[in-house]
Amino acid sequence: MGELIHVSKVRIVKDKGPLRRAWIENFPDPVVYGVHGGIKKFYGVEPEQEAPATLDHLVAAVAG
Repeated sequence: MGELIHVSKVRIVKDKGPLRRAWIENFPDPVVYGVHGGIKKFYGVEPEQEAPATLDHLVAAVAG
């Protein structure tokens, strides 16, 4: 097994409905996750606030 390079330390706070905030160590502001578009339709929810889904962040990271 190789050398350990990094351990991510993240705290998730669930807000109202599908809205969540991820507090990532060493960053002052949270990353906001939620649902929008086809994702909210798939889950049958109408959030008070739309936000990028975790899937959006995964796709952006891989494409980056």
